[in-house]
Amino acid sequence: MFLTSFRKSVWLFCDKLGPYAPLMAMVIISLAILSLSRLSLVVWKWQRVSNTGVLSRILLQGLRVDSIQLGLMCLIPVILIPLAAFDWTWFFWQQLTYYWVVLATVLLVFLELATPGFITEYDVRPNRLFVEYLKYPNEVFSMLWRGFRIHVFIGIGFTAVACWLMIQYMSPWQASSKSWGILPVLLSWPVVFVMLALTIRSSTGHRPANPSKFAITTDSMVNSLILNSSWSVIHAIYNLKHENKSSEMYGKMPKEKVLQISLQEHSSQLKQNQNFPTLRHVISTQKRKKPLNLVIILEESLGATFVESLGGVPVTPELEKLKHEGMWLKNLFATGTRSVRGIEAVVSGFPPTPAQSVVKLSLAQRNFFTIAKLLSNEGYHTEFLYGGESHFDNMNGFFMGNGFQSVVDQKDFKDPVFVGSWGVSDEDLFNKAHAQHLKHHQSGKPFFSLIFSSSNHAPFEFPDGRIELHDEKKATEQNAVKYADYVMGDFIKHAKVSEYWEDTVFLIVADHDIRVRGETLVPIKNFHIPGLILGGSVKAKTINTVASQIDLPVTLLSLMGLSVDHPMVGRDLSSLNDADIGRSMMQFEQNYAWMEGNEVVILRPQKAPVYGLYDAKTKTLNAKDDFTEERKSALHEAALANVLLPAMLYREKQYDLPSRSSFSV
Repeated sequence: MFLTSFRKSVWLFCDKLGPYAPLMAMVIISLAILSLSRLSLVVWKWQRVSNTGVLSRILLQGLRVDSIQLGLMCLIPVILIPLAAFDWTWFFWQQLTYYWVVLATVLLVFLELATPGFITEYDVRPNRLFVEYLKYPNEVFSMLWRGFRIHVFIGIGFTAVACWLMIQYMSPWQASSKSWGILPVLLSWPVVFVMLALTIRSSTGHRPANPSKFAITTDSMVNSLILNSSWSVIHAIYNLKHENKSSEMYGKMPKEKVLQISLQEHSSQLKQNQNFPTLRHVISTQKRKKPLNLVIILEESLGATFVESLGGVPVTPELEKLKHEGMWLKNLFATGTRSVRGIEAVVSGFPPTPAQSVVKLSLAQRNFFTIAKLLSNEGYHTEFLYGGESHFDNMNGFFMGNGFQSVVDQKDFKDPVFVGSWGVSDEDLFNKAHAQHLKHHQSGKPFFSLIFSSSNHAPFEFPDGRIELHDEKKATEQNAVKYADYVMGDFIKHAKVSEYWEDTVFLIVADHDIRVRGETLVPIKNFHIPGLILGGSVKAKTINTVASQIDLPVTLLSLMGLSVDHPMVGRDLSSLNDADIGRSMMQFEQNYAWMEGNEVVILRPQKAPVYGLYDAKTKTLNAKDDFTEERKSALHEAALANVLLPAMLYREKQYDLPSRSSFSV
């Protein structure tokens, strides 16, 4: 009786909408299904939900996610709306929308029914694993039959009932006749399409809303309740396309040999853990009574291009002054050309691959190592500060799922001095960071802060009157870098006279250079970036060894006075002698460069490797064919092992801490 009354009420309203009637009917019933499902899951997981203290946000943001999903469900029918304008295509439109609504809604129900069982097993809504397992039907069906038989029968049963109910629900549509003329249909079409596009985008920022935007707690399962399972699976399918580039495109090597070659330098430190083969115990070079705080300043696009002493334009005078006060990394190279690649290396110590950065890949959204996770385990407060929208590039989702306890982004800045396309200005960002650091210091709790600047990003916006312009036109990359340098220098000046200076290690480093392009297979000169480690307890020193971004987190932990277990394969630069030539790795599109000293090998998909010598003075890579066969083989094997290693660790989920880490000081 209730269902009959509900159907009549819905269609009494929808009938007035002409060709849009079936879509509105779908929206109404689907919204009811998704809301009921989310409320049921919240009640089921009430303890964990209540612990977050954000129930209202979960429900409100859940409605927002549902509107995005409903927009996606309506997209293709709306694109085809002109079919409803003409008598001779009306029947086709009617049948298309009837079956579309029934099938789409039943699929929605099916995924929501599958959700409790999936959460029980994986502690998250259906995601990439749900999709991947479809490739293994025998194993999956066997697992379901043996361990989830009741779930299977309930799911099939309720899905069948849902299908029958949807057929009954949509029966009035099949009996309806064409009620709108050609003109109303065609005039309404562009308006509805624009409204639908805005609903799907659900953001006025640079990027449309994505699951990362809704990672509002440190509990990944609770964050997933905000989503609906259909949208979660759709994003998993979308992200899979970023994982189709495998390191195996460069060649194959047995797993044992990959580990042997890539870890030979660390063999004496390895913990011999089969689940985490790179896990090792590292003794710090600095003995401290109390481990120090850590502040990482990740500067947007601050390549050596902008550092005069590194052969660039003289627009970083503050950095040039500070380099004499700390550990200056003269030959540091980025691992890639995107911010997420720099984050991946500096925060996780994870080497690059031809696939997307792990910051955006689904298997790394939880149970993946970061120094924030390690430090959080040891009692540190860990936070990320960014002047823009933290869900950009999935940063928020990756950080909140892997050890960061809080995120400060654009919405948290009150009365900012300046707001540009990419968020508040760097001075707003650093003022906020300084205030946060003072607060943490006063609490007596050690802290780790990752500060990510954004002023040096097109369209290069920053406040007037702060710097003497390098270029006559204000909005240029050189002027933006000079402003970012000025603000960074001012922040360090304030930090030096603060109470936390002596107890903190600071890293100033670029995420990558700007506009990394080149006619060479890998434009190595554009991977050259500045790096400076300083603080009250860091001795001034110039490191000439070739180094990679993945070496930075290992070095920082050592300088902080932490002897810890971690899976990072980077080197502790503070323990190397001047004779060490060093090594770096660079991913440029589908090419991978491995450099030892000045010797370079470049791996290319399905092609022979290329060898050369890099001239640091002229910043050119000169092809060289007269390496000995033995040397060629050694370089090639080192490069191949080190590009296969991270791909293997990611796929097999072997890059994490096995349990709570411990350290001695």
